[in-house]
Amino acid sequence: MPRYLSLHTLACLTRQGAEDLAARLAAATGVTTRRVQANMLEGKMLVEFDAADRETLETWLKTHAFHYDWLLRVEFESEGGRLVPV
Repeated sequence: MPRYLSLHTLACLTRQGAEDLAARLAAATGVTTRRVQANMLEGKMLVEFDAADRETLETWLKTHAFHYDWLLRVEFESEGGRLVPV
């Protein structure tokens, strides 16, 4: 299944609020949340998803009111210093 990264701005969100968002993401159906990383000082959250395609993920994000700054399909990742297909 294709993998995607999304970047989200967390406007005035507390750590508890970010944890609530992470729990909502973990409970997702239709897409799979692999990892959530957050920086409360800069107010940013990076989320790694598995989804059937970009349209499915965009629809899920919109339906669940998760606004994003950008969305990237991951084609390769490093493994032992080499790029390998995801």
